[in-house]
This record gives sequence, structure tokens and C-alpha cells, in this order.
Amino acid sequence: MARAALALEDGTIYFGDSFGGRGTSSGEVCFNTSMTGYQEILTDPSYRGQILCMTAPQIGNYGVNHDDVESGGIHMAGFVVREASRIASNFTATGTLHDYLAAAGVVGLSGIDTRALVRRLRIRGAMTGIVSSEVLDGAKLVEMARSALPLVGRDLVAEVMPKTQREWTEPLDESALSLVQPTEGGVMPAAEVLGPLKHVVALDYGMKWNIARHLVSSGCRVTVLPGRASAAEVLALKADGVFLSNGPGDPEVLLGCVETVRGLIGAVPLFGICLGHQLLALACGAKTFKLKFGHRGANQPVMNLDTGKVEITSQNHGFAVDEATLPADLVVTHRNLNDGTIEGVRHRSLPAASVQYHPEAAAGPHDAGYLFGAFHRLMA
Repeated sequence: MARAALALEDGTIYFGDSFGGRGTSSGEVCFNTSMTGYQEILTDPSYRGQILCMTAPQIGNYGVNHDDVESGGIHMAGFVVREASRIASNFTATGTLHDYLAAAGVVGLSGIDTRALVRRLRIRGAMTGIVSSEVLDGAKLVEMARSALPLVGRDLVAEVMPKTQREWTEPLDESALSLVQPTEGGVMPAAEVLGPLKHVVALDYGMKWNIARHLVSSGCRVTVLPGRASAAEVLALKADGVFLSNGPGDPEVLLGCVETVRGLIGAVPLFGICLGHQLLALACGAKTFKLKFGHRGANQPVMNLDTGKVEITSQNHGFAVDEATLPADLVVTHRNLNDGTIEGVRHRSLPAASVQYHPEAAAGPHDAGYLFGAFHRLMA
């Protein structure tokens, strides 16, 4: 089997086996603690500019298919696993992980001690790295890692957002809808009635497709605009509400996007997820900061401060809103129970709210699905 290597900017080198595409790529090295969902992770545009290590020991065992995707392709720079399954054992599979990465030209590395890598990233923080199946000279790889562009300060949204406007009509698959559960005592609650169809403009900074599906299934007609659209262009569509999507990279470099959001606050109801949450906070006057190693996984506990309930959430972010800079207009609604960082805010007097985590990703599996209904009611 061909060899490959990963080098970090601190001089650490990991040698292993090559799978997927052949080549050399640089990016911020980070990790995800999910045991499943690797195809959704691979196709999440928020991973642009990153080399991702999965902590689960075997990845690829159920293959890949045409349905479990969150965008039109793979966006990350490289993929690192302990063991890459050579077979695809699932009735939905249309191919293997190796073939999927090879077709996209994404470099994969397997056979390394991923526990040691993750421990180093947790202790020292996310670092710039190089993954290569072409260059196996350790000193050369470290030199390349140290000279590669860091993630901070880069405008990665420009690389993943759509170029044109489009209408999104696809709803959630029936199997993805949450089942009505009885309350304590066995009483079945009444079905939620969301009211008339609402027109939502989704500003796409790298939006996961399942978010758009949730919006449609929650009673919205969805128009997707490139994230660079101006406030005037958004308001010209006379939408009932505006959704601010997830996306990759450093939010503080997106000055035009922040200006657009600032122009929409108070003019139309707003709901943001992940990067959209950070942009809303920035537009209100807050600052963001770089997390040491980020939150990436499907088991992150978040407390809803309004209800006191804990939600098990999916997350993928390397930046967070700095609570010390939060303006008086914003109130914290959700908090991460691992490190106490802000996971949600709302405006005290205007129809605008956001969450840092991904309610569409069904980690709980439906703990946070109520947020799409809340957005619909915000537009009433």
C-alpha cells in the first residue's frame, strides 16, 4: 500500500497509509468525535480549509451513497482516520470511502495513532498542517506546514458560497421527521400548526442542504441568495424572514456580510445558525474569538436557558462569540455545558435570534428541531 504523511507546524510528523486521492494539501488540522455521519461531515462546506481527523477507530464501514450529502461535493483539504474500511457493508451504499475521496481528489491518511494526534491538538490547540501522499520527507513537510496559510484571517466563504440565486423546494424525507411523543402520563399532544406559508430568504455562506430541507418542511418557501448579497437586494425580495447560514472560516473578515446583517436587523425577522449566529452577534457589536480546538461532534450538551432543558447537539465551529463583548441588546439563550461558551442569543427588542450549533443535524435526534418552528412563529 502507498504511504502518506501528516506534518504539523509544531514539528510533529505522522506516517501512515494513503487512501483516496493522491496529492498534497494544507489546512488547519482539527478533529470530530462523531462515530457516524462521515459523508455528511465530508460534504459540509464549513470544513473548507481544514484537515479533519475522526476519533472513531473505523470509518467507511457503511460506504457512501447519493443521499447522505450536505452539498455538491467534498470541501475539506484532507481526511485522517485510524482505519479506513476497505468494504462498504450497507444496502444503501453505492461505493466505498476510498473511491469517494479519490473521485474528489481529496487526500486520505489512515493507519496512524489518531488518539495521539487528537491528544496533541487538545493540549496545544488546532494547528496548520500538511497531508501528502507525494512528499514523505519529514523535514520538508514540516517546513511546508510552517509556511502554509493559517485559517485565521482567510475569507473561505468566497470559496464555497453559490454564485446565483435559486429556489429550494426539497423537503425533509419522511423518515427524517420527528415522531409525536406522548407527554408524561401518556397524553398525545396536539399537532403543531405553523400557519400560512412564509417566504424565507436564505443567505448562503456555505449552507448545509438539510437546513434548507428543514425550512421547507417547517412551512417556508425558500429563496437562496449568495452570502455576498446586500441588504437592499435581500429586502427587495419582500421576504417574511431571513435565514443566516453556516459557513467556513473566520467570521471577523466577512465585513460585507456583517454590514448586510446590520442592515437587516429590525427590518425583517432573522434566524442564524453557526456562522450566521456569529455574524448576527458581530452586526450587533460583539466580537468573536478562536477556540483552542473547536467544537466538532454529535454529542455536545447545550442548555436552553429559557427552559432549563439540555439538548444533545451536533456542532462544527472553531470560533465563538466573546461574552465579554456582548452588547446589552443581546441576551444569551443557550450555553455549552462543556466549556460554558455561548451557544445561542436573541435580540431583546427586535425579531432576531441565532444558535451556534446545528439543529438540523438531528443529534438528539430531535432535541433542537423546535428552533425552526420558533423561526416560523417569529415571522408571524
